[in-house]
Amino acid sequence: MNTQDLPNIEPDLFDSPTADKVFAMKSAGHAPRLLLLYGSLRERSFSRLVIEESARLLQAMGAETRVFDPRGLPLADAEDASHPKVQELRELAQWSEGMVWCSPERHGAMTGIMKTQIDWIPLSIGGMRPTQGKTLAVMQVCGGSQSFNVVNQLRVLGRWMRMVTIPNQSSVPKAFTEFDEQDRMLPSAYYNRIVDVMEELVKFTLLIRDRSDYLTDRYSERVESAEEVSKRVNQRSM
Repeated sequence: MNTQDLPNIEPDLFDSPTADKVFAMKSAGHAPRLLLLYGSLRERSFSRLVIEESARLLQAMGAETRVFDPRGLPLADAEDASHPKVQELRELAQWSEGMVWCSPERHGAMTGIMKTQIDWIPLSIGGMRPTQGKTLAVMQVCGGSQSFNVVNQLRVLGRWMRMVTIPNQSSVPKAFTEFDEQDRMLPSAYYNRIVDVMEELVKFTLLIRDRSDYLTDRYSERVESAEEVSKRVNQRSM
């Protein structure tokens, strides 16, 4: 490792990533753990129906799934974080190794129900980041023609939550025409795309989950941590 031409670098904290380092961790034997969130409280919520269809697909692919029911979840900061629904959501977020977010499009944006769930999952809890390094698939349902406003917004939020958002995504136009009387999704190119998204999510989760700590280890944070330790040690020696 040659850092002579990098005077601003702390050599002891500088890392050169290699394939051996990335794949050093042994793969876990348990099924991928995936949390699914939807963004509507309607009795016949099409975002919920898409999520339920997605959960069936994920289970058929060998994953373990949990679907969070947002009914009763308070607005962010309207209640204390000890609220039972907030605690349920946060525990599921920590349990999961990846997530699926699906929201209706309302006024060109995700719904408040969807945003509230994401807002209640903080960037850190007691020094832990409950979403960092976890995978994410984003989807939306539309009442009219196909749009990608919501999935684009969800991608921004996923990046902000330090998640690994997979390349594929799903947008279902005129969602009310895509389900039968038993609330099962009809065969279509839109259904096939959801299968693609779930398949890709499982693949990325298997690839990333065991090495997410290494993949999200950052030079800037190692430097900051070293400085904090130095300050603490120096204070004790005064």
